[in-house]
Amino acid sequence: MVIHLQAAGTSFVLDARGSQPPSIVHWGAALGDLGDDDLAALGSAAVPAVPPSSLDTPPRLSVLPTLGDGWSGRPAFSGPSRPRFATSAVTRPSPGSVLISLGADGLAVATEIELSAQGVLRLRHRLTNTGAGSYDLGSLGVVLPVPARAAEVLDFGGLWAYERRPQRTALRTGAWTRETRHGRPGHDDPYLMMLGTPGFSFRGGEVWAAHLAWSGDKQLWAERSALGPTVLGAGELLAPGEVRLAPGESYTTPWTVAVWSGDGIDGLSARLHEWIRSRRAPEPRPVVLNTWEAVYFDQSLERLTPLVSAAAEVGVERFVLDDGWFRGRTDDRRALGDWTVDPERWPSGLTPLIDAVRDRGMEFGLWLEPEMVSPDSVLARDHPDWVLGDDAATWRHQRVLDLSVPEAYQHILDSIGALLTEYPIAFLKWDHNRDLLQEGSAHRQTTALYRLLAELKHRFPSVEIESCASGGARIDLGILDFVDRFWTSDTNDALERQQIQRWTGVLMPPELLGSHVGAPTAHITGRGGALSFRLATSLFGHAGIEWDLTTASAAERAVISAWVAEYQQRRALLHGGTTVRSDGDDPDRLLHGVVAPGRRTALYALVTLRAPGTAIPEPVRFPGLDPVRRYTVRPLVLGSPPRTVQDAAPPWLDAGAVTLPGRVLAEVGLPPALLTPEQAQLFTVDASPD
Repeated sequence: MVIHLQAAGTSFVLDARGSQPPSIVHWGAALGDLGDDDLAALGSAAVPAVPPSSLDTPPRLSVLPTLGDGWSGRPAFSGPSRPRFATSAVTRPSPGSVLISLGADGLAVATEIELSAQGVLRLRHRLTNTGAGSYDLGSLGVVLPVPARAAEVLDFGGLWAYERRPQRTALRTGAWTRETRHGRPGHDDPYLMMLGTPGFSFRGGEVWAAHLAWSGDKQLWAERSALGPTVLGAGELLAPGEVRLAPGESYTTPWTVAVWSGDGIDGLSARLHEWIRSRRAPEPRPVVLNTWEAVYFDQSLERLTPLVSAAAEVGVERFVLDDGWFRGRTDDRRALGDWTVDPERWPSGLTPLIDAVRDRGMEFGLWLEPEMVSPDSVLARDHPDWVLGDDAATWRHQRVLDLSVPEAYQHILDSIGALLTEYPIAFLKWDHNRDLLQEGSAHRQTTALYRLLAELKHRFPSVEIESCASGGARIDLGILDFVDRFWTSDTNDALERQQIQRWTGVLMPPELLGSHVGAPTAHITGRGGALSFRLATSLFGHAGIEWDLTTASAAERAVISAWVAEYQQRRALLHGGTTVRSDGDDPDRLLHGVVAPGRRTALYALVTLRAPGTAIPEPVRFPGLDPVRRYTVRPLVLGSPPRTVQDAAPPWLDAGAVTLPGRVLAEVGLPPALLTPEQAQLFTVDASPD
């Protein structure tokens, strides 16, 4: 049979006729309603010619392409043998899914394919050893064909505090391969690999994209060959011997999440954000104050009580105590693993602080780094056999706790469980500040982490968990099954955050990305930043504060309080709308926004990064609006207006508002104020009454 999955403007067609592994006929734009006869004709018509000096059968890309089938690109499967898989069964568990069973001598593969209502495609394989001896798996991944017109590849590099840096190149003959060996995705995670038509942008072009929902080592690749179709591939990166299957044992790959868009990168985001939200119960994301850049290791009830009061005064809803609360932790060189409250700094435990927080109407959160251990700790001295690798180098003065050791796993589970039982903790900031650096450890460590998080969620379902990995080094759809938000980056520099949040938000909805207002001088870069710019940057995410508010002036606190109220008022829009970004012609400025479902209201930010390239910048165009409706555009001021250098503002801004059809606002736009570098101008856009 030829199977057609179709949803939300996307089609996936699979030719499952015959005994060979099914081949993918089409993945991309919706093909409309096709009957069985149409599908059979399409499957037959899609069989290519047989070229000279090649296999004597037409080359077709299967769901599990291997060298034995004539696929000379990177294979989806590798191991000590080269099996020839054959189809044993194809079933439809639901209208939007397919289950394919393949068999070979001593091996069986079950391939799951799902197309969600939002047009998001998911695929994974389960390999079972049906032979009499053990089997060492080399690799097992997903390979998807894309049209030859997808000639440009875009993915990401980066480093600590400067994550999600886009890199783009033409796809030539050969493979563009990205591999990570950090034991976590890493700050240079390829994240979401995109193949698109030349010049594809946020608002235009066709794009095919793949993400591996996995928090360990990975590989993503795009490959163009003269001997077959262009492909996107993804899979876990396994070290030799890392997955050894005894008879009857199975290995399941991470999900490969793949998306097509005919409307540029924003089209990818629209599908992904809607799909992610459909899998999570929506809850208002509370305004956070995290103590790290406020007090660092300087912790005591006397030091923190004024900060608690200041946080409550401006409207903070969740107060998070960061690193430094546990026994002997006076700096970052000791005590990781000793997860009991320090009796010197907290002689009465955390109860007095938590009472102060809760009495002022806030939730309490706590920082942990459970996967790590300091060499200078009771845990490391008592249990050196729990430390991963006896010859591993330290990183940030710490080592890795081997969670695959049952006793180490149980120790961490019991330690965290004791804290959550004793104290009313609503939130855990779960950090991970180093690479593993031990070959063959990433798979078992990642699967143990997932089990640990799942067990904690089962025991304490109301506790939210943040995935932090020295900032944004572990942001992926695998760990999202167990966490409630991500720490986007360790930098709170608003200028750096503009690009980091812009690109991290291509995959993840803004409500999952922590974004905090830092101090006037950024902790990491030393750059100063206007308060209005810092507030505007943090607004478009899961907003918070990382600043000692006791040092802020009364005027600054009043501005922050008004900003918190604005965030709370617009939270449903910010965290439930469609993210849009304007391509623009000026690399020195960005425009992004959120448009509400139904497109009756929207909020946009025009951001200047550097000095302008022209004296009179291009008009601001507002994407995503209903072209027929009329909208009123108004500037929104957070604190003080953004800084400008101009002799006169555009008349419409002096008037305070203008009303125009959505098509005009999107195609013609409005002249902006002449903003200086590192400024943000916010605009509210509201539809006129029908």
